[in-house]
Amino acid sequence: MIPTTTARPDKPRTLMALAALIATAALGYGVPVAGAYLAHLAIAVLHLPVVPGANLGWLYVQHAGQLLVALILIAILKRSLVPADFGLHWPRSKTYVWPAILWGTLFGALMTLVDYAPELIAHSKPDPGFALTAANISGWLFFEGVYVGPTEEIPFRSLLITLLAAALPARLRVGRLEMRWAGILVALIFALLHASSFDSRAWPQALGQQVYAFALGVLYAYWLEKSGSIVAPIVGHNVSDLVEYLILFGWIGSYPSA
Repeated sequence: MIPTTTARPDKPRTLMALAALIATAALGYGVPVAGAYLAHLAIAVLHLPVVPGANLGWLYVQHAGQLLVALILIAILKRSLVPADFGLHWPRSKTYVWPAILWGTLFGALMTLVDYAPELIAHSKPDPGFALTAANISGWLFFEGVYVGPTEEIPFRSLLITLLAAALPARLRVGRLEMRWAGILVALIFALLHASSFDSRAWPQALGQQVYAFALGVLYAYWLEKSGSIVAPIVGHNVSDLVEYLILFGWIGSYPSA
């Protein structure tokens, strides 16, 4: 008699998915750090008048560094481990650009409510953390409305989701909606990278930032998957951040000059 066997989980595939998740989380942290190292190198070699820290000049240089790292990794992966479509092209069918603009606008307003809740409650003037000069206003609006989208969405959505989905193709279905678990897990990684706000803000605000960062990450992943392109995630990211800064500058400008 031939003994019957009980079906067991595919251990090699499970281990591969776990290894891919660990690698994805490591890259989620490592790519921005590598971008920072490249920024330090560029500042030293090119003698750029930029001081590392929470300032606009540093953000421009550091984000350029992390984008460069992501593009190099994508090029390497496409030639070796993950010969997949990383979405670095215009959508070939439905673009999801209009939903990205709509949801980006709504989330921009929501982000303002969360980030500046104490000022709204106290009816006080918000402090942006920098002087409202023409250079600062234009620099921040360009950064949030144009620059931040590609320099964050290509590393986090194009690179990380594609890498994780290659080893973890499982999908989540809720009613008629479905998407890859890889996009949801990367959204969680994306949100956790903003956890440093707990050091500088009251916990309700910091928690609110975690919630909306995760929700936006899920939306960006959904648009990437459905359109097959990084365009809609970039547009949605740019619009949400731009709307918050437009509201902030308009709000500050509504107060009479001292």
